[in-house]
Amino acid sequence: MSILRSFVATDLFRFNNVNLDFFTQTYSNSFYLDYLARWPDLCCAQVSPAGRMMGYNLAIAVFGKAEGSHSDWHGHITILTVAPEYRRLGIATALVQLLERVSDAVYRGFFVDLYVRCTNDLAIGMYEEMGYSVYRRVREYYHSLGGSRGRDEEDAFDMRKPLSRDHGRRSVRPNGRDMLVSRYEVS
Repeated sequence: MSILRSFVATDLFRFNNVNLDFFTQTYSNSFYLDYLARWPDLCCAQVSPAGRMMGYNLAIAVFGKAEGSHSDWHGHITILTVAPEYRRLGIATALVQLLERVSDAVYRGFFVDLYVRCTNDLAIGMYEEMGYSVYRRVREYYHSLGGSRGRDEEDAFDMRKPLSRDHGRRSVRPNGRDMLVSRYEVS
């Protein structure tokens, strides 16, 4: 048994067991605090009965940003990670489904999107099982984020899942892996 609850600022002192993964993009404390202040309903943590963090999800509905307007209004999974000892228990799926429900019902988004390294086959497969598909490939996306990996020029897939407002399913395309864009073309 575990508890799904809101991510709180003091969790920043307890999530190293979750955050120390090669595929998890890490950020500064001010980055996480900014998300908590702006979108607290889209930041949650899964905690074991002993209080050990099992996974967390920081995500945004991109309101107040240029890329979130009209039929492009959407929820965005910024970070989703689960501690290695708690993987394959459905925690990631539960966190994503919560984000999708809030993005759909509260923020009335047209879709949810995320960026994932093109080499992260496990995550890509997991997201595809949840109904996400590749919308486009972004060249050298992770270079633009900088981070702790130094000169990182890896591509990312922009994966999307339509929500209830996307009646025509405009947020998905069948040939997304073939749609190559520059990192400068994405917000």
